[in-house]
Amino acid sequence: MNEQQFKQRYKKAVDQMKPDDQMKKRIEQNVNVQRQPTKRPRKSLYIVAASIVVAASIGLAAPTVWQQWGGTTAPAKETALNNGEVNQGKVTKGETAIKTENSNIVPVEIPKIELPSDDKNVKASMIGLVVYHGNVYTESATTVDAADALALRGEKLGKTTGGIHELSGKDDYKDLASTIGTADIYTVNGYDSDFRIMSYTEIDGQVYAQLFDKTNGMSISSGTDLIGKLNIEGHVTAAQWESFDSWNNGLGQLQQLPADESLNRFIEALYKATPVATSSELEERLYGKEDRKMIYLTLKDKTKVQLVLFGEEGMVRYGHVPVFFEVEQGVFQQLWNSLSK
Repeated sequence: MNEQQFKQRYKKAVDQMKPDDQMKKRIEQNVNVQRQPTKRPRKSLYIVAASIVVAASIGLAAPTVWQQWGGTTAPAKETALNNGEVNQGKVTKGETAIKTENSNIVPVEIPKIELPSDDKNVKASMIGLVVYHGNVYTESATTVDAADALALRGEKLGKTTGGIHELSGKDDYKDLASTIGTADIYTVNGYDSDFRIMSYTEIDGQVYAQLFDKTNGMSISSGTDLIGKLNIEGHVTAAQWESFDSWNNGLGQLQQLPADESLNRFIEALYKATPVATSSELEERLYGKEDRKMIYLTLKDKTKVQLVLFGEEGMVRYGHVPVFFEVEQGVFQQLWNSLSK
């Protein structure tokens, strides 16, 4: 399917959702930005399960839809600092800088995803999700191979139902309702169930497993508040990276990245990084360029964490969480420069 077909299918799905004009404009901008300038529709950067999207090609837009449900109306790029008077500094186009007299960082608040009401105007296309204890867990940007999933499987929490779709009402969002059909749900060994759970199913001897993270209803003051939940620091056993050209064209040309002291320094800096709330302006600036590289970190528990690096801005993003992390420039640049063709 070419890019024009993608846009036509996406527009049809958006029209059926009947959002307000502001929401529709933001969704369409997000899709156009993140897909530009692809030569063919690339599978979502976020690991999307094939059975969970109403229109299979709109996975890139779905995170923005969920942000709207949760009330995430992100400001333009800002690093807000506590106390003192707020001064507007000189900024580049599409950027807002808010500074004060000291260096205390105001957290980026990601509202809890509220279960939709019966109002037809708040329906949306489905992404992979599971409802557990009143919280919405969405498909993770961390993956695990089927052969390694059993070791991660913890306590059984129950079995999902496949009762959620684009026309679901509030009553359908009961505990363990999902968009993934029927699957057993478990805690994940080594991770807090308030953050991560997993599906695990065996069919004819074949294992199907997927991780789900709750990345809403949280306050992020530094990388530790999100990246720290992934258990990366001190647990990386192997690493690879991929150029934008390879990723954009689906070439899968992964190159080895030494899991050495340089990478450790980067991870340490990422834990301390400044959070920057996403916005349409920031995403347009970042995704409108090709200076992106992906790194894939394999951890001791065999999970694989994918991070996106934005070279010119010195930022990092995990999955579709509506926040970027601004890493200390020297450390970021050293890693970036080592990722050469």
